[in-house]
Amino acid sequence: MNDIALRLKRLIRQDVQSMHAYAIQDSAGLIKLDAMENPHRLPPELQAALGQRLGALALNRYPDGRVNDLRAALASYAQMPEGFDIMLGNGSDELISLLAMACDVPGASILAPLPGFVMYAMSAQLQGLKFVGVPLTADFELDEAAMLAAITEHKPSIIYIAYPNNPSANLWDGAVIEKIIAAAPGLVVIDEAYQPFSSKSYIDRIAKNPELYSHVLLMRTLSKFGLAGVRIGYMMGPKALILEVDKVRPPYNISVLNYECALFALEHAEVFAEQAQEIRTQRAIIFEALRVMPGIKTWQSDANMILVRVPDAQKTFEGMRARRVLVKNVSKMHPLLANCLRLTVGAADENTQMLAALKESL
Repeated sequence: MNDIALRLKRLIRQDVQSMHAYAIQDSAGLIKLDAMENPHRLPPELQAALGQRLGALALNRYPDGRVNDLRAALASYAQMPEGFDIMLGNGSDELISLLAMACDVPGASILAPLPGFVMYAMSAQLQGLKFVGVPLTADFELDEAAMLAAITEHKPSIIYIAYPNNPSANLWDGAVIEKIIAAAPGLVVIDEAYQPFSSKSYIDRIAKNPELYSHVLLMRTLSKFGLAGVRIGYMMGPKALILEVDKVRPPYNISVLNYECALFALEHAEVFAEQAQEIRTQRAIIFEALRVMPGIKTWQSDANMILVRVPDAQKTFEGMRARRVLVKNVSKMHPLLANCLRLTVGAADENTQMLAALKESL
C-alpha cells in the first residue's frame, strides 16, 4: 500500500471505509423501471418555455429571495396547515441528513420500520447516531407491539413513518400510526414521498388538530411529482420546530436552476396531475395482470411501484434485463424481501413490455 493510500486509511472513518457507495444501475438501452421515476416528460411547448426561462436567469449570482417564492408556492400547493412553516432540501435525502445533524444530542437514536428507505439508517450512521430498525410483519404492516416496545426501550429522537412505504408501497394502519405518534418522546417524521399517487395524506389529520401534532414533521418531494432530476424536497411542521432544524441547512442549498424549474412546474401543476392520474391508471392495469400471473405474489400499492415476490428473484431479474427491462431486485435488502422485485409503473408501452418480460423470465 502506497503512502497516499495509507494516509487515506488513517484519515477516513473506519465505518465509512466499510460502507458501499450508493449504486446506480446502468440503464443504457433499457426500459428503466427501477427508480420510481415519472416516465412522462414535459410537452414540447413547455420544454421550450422552460428553456427560455432558465436561459434568462442570472447564473452569475447566488440564489436570492426567489427561493422564498418557491416556499410559498409549495405551501399553497400542499395546503400547509396554519401555524406551520416550510423548509427546502436538495431532495428529501438532504432533509433526512439535516434532521440527524440537528438532533445529534448525547444518547440520541433514530427509529424506523424495516424494510424501508435506506437513507433513514444511513443518515444515522453518518452522523454517529444509533439506528433502531423494527421489522414489519410478513405482509409489510407495522408491528404495533414491537414498535411501541422499541420506543419505550430506546426513546428515539426521530421516528420515521413512510406513508406509503418504500419498497412495499403500502399505507400503514392509521390507528397504529396514531399510537406511535402519541408514544413518541421525540420527533415523528411522516415521509410522503409518493403522495401524488396515494389515496391518503396525513396532512388532513394534522390540519384538523395541529396541537396534537406539535412534534410531527411532514416531508415530501418533487421527485415523484415529476422532477426527479431537479432535486427538491420540502418539509413542513410547526414554525418553532422548522426554525430550529433550518439552522443547520447549508446556505444556498437550492440552486437558481432548481427553484426556477420547480416554480415553473407548479405553475403547470395540472399537467403533472394528469401524469399522476395516468400512472395510477397504469398501476391498476399492471396489478390486475400480475394478479392472474401464476407463481407471483403481489401487495396493494399506493405508490408508483408494485412489490412482487417471484420463485427466483435473481433469475427473473436477469431474464428481464436480458429482455431490455430494468427493474429493482430488492431480495437481499432485508429477509422479509426474499425473492422480491420492485417494479416501477412506467408509460403504457413500457408496462406492456415489462409484463411480457416478467412473464417470459419466470
